[in-house]
Amino acid sequence: MRPFQIAVAQDELDEMGRRIADTRWPSEIADVGWERGVPLDYLRDLADYWRTGFDWRAVERRLNEFDQYVTTIDGAQVHFLHVRSPETDALPLVLTHGWPGSVAEFAEVIPRLTDPRAYGGEAADAFHVVVPSIPGFGFSGRTEDAGWNARRVAGAWAELMRELGYDRYGAHGGDAGSVISLELGKLRSVDPVGIHLTMLLTFPSGAPGELADLSAVDRERLGRLKRFDEELSGYMKLQSTKPQTLAYALTDSPVGQLAWIAERYHDWTGEQPLDPDILLTAATIYWLTATAGSSAHHYYESAADLRGVGQESALITTPVGVAVFGEDILPPIRRLAERDLPTIVHWSEFERGGHFPALEQPDEFVADVRRFFSRLR
Repeated sequence: MRPFQIAVAQDELDEMGRRIADTRWPSEIADVGWERGVPLDYLRDLADYWRTGFDWRAVERRLNEFDQYVTTIDGAQVHFLHVRSPETDALPLVLTHGWPGSVAEFAEVIPRLTDPRAYGGEAADAFHVVVPSIPGFGFSGRTEDAGWNARRVAGAWAELMRELGYDRYGAHGGDAGSVISLELGKLRSVDPVGIHLTMLLTFPSGAPGELADLSAVDRERLGRLKRFDEELSGYMKLQSTKPQTLAYALTDSPVGQLAWIAERYHDWTGEQPLDPDILLTAATIYWLTATAGSSAHHYYESAADLRGVGQESALITTPVGVAVFGEDILPPIRRLAERDLPTIVHWSEFERGGHFPALEQPDEFVADVRRFFSRLR
């Protein structure tokens, strides 16, 4: 393991700015808003702010406040934050981001998790926090070989935690990180004390009567799943089938990369808009590390994992906690969740917050993580 600091060369930032300024803009159909994708005026304004106002150096300073390292596991570089709590008996916790996320997604919640007394909490709720970048994402850099699916990433996390000296720990994941965290629970060599999720896909099986007597809330959630499949999942179908073709455009055009990510944040967050700097932080990390393609390949590798959600559930004996944020694009249906995961012991519902709760609702996120693991320490 080698200490790591983010230090992007100025000429790379200058090159990014030049490419943004030289963007060849398309036309658009008038008065369609977001119906056909990212509106031209919205993206022009966001790109102009990216080039003239966004402060990447401030992001670097913020992330460099955390101890960071890189190591090699299973032939791939793994970048991670490792922030130990001042409480010596804190519970180790590995936090896994998804796409288009990064370790920056957890910057606001790490101090609250590691030092709860500084935020009005109890010392007994403290965690030693490990936040890895998925191989092929962000500062872990590009993967060069095939096979980096959710299960292989989970195996790398198990090895990382072993190398850090943690043989007893919890796991949290959202988006692709939820699938990776569940795979941790399937590894026979690993038995996390608990798995906390903010995304859980609950697909109907087609069994007769399974959807009978659903509540109005659950019927609405089933409708969101249908809308996602029919209207909002084009990105996923492309990344899970032809990621290499997509990689050329996103690796060559920063504005193309920005549009690809901006649409996800628009569709997946709640009514309260996120600070543009959060979106631009994500886009900048993917651009500077040229990991648009390798992160898309994770969808290709994990397509079978997503189709098989609910299968092999008997392999998971670890207690599972689920936090449902009501504005998420894919909130789970509890009846179907408990069908797939009989070890669910904790279920929370929040009215506000979407797919990125650590960014959108950090207080509620931290409180729920604390509540779930309080019974498992």
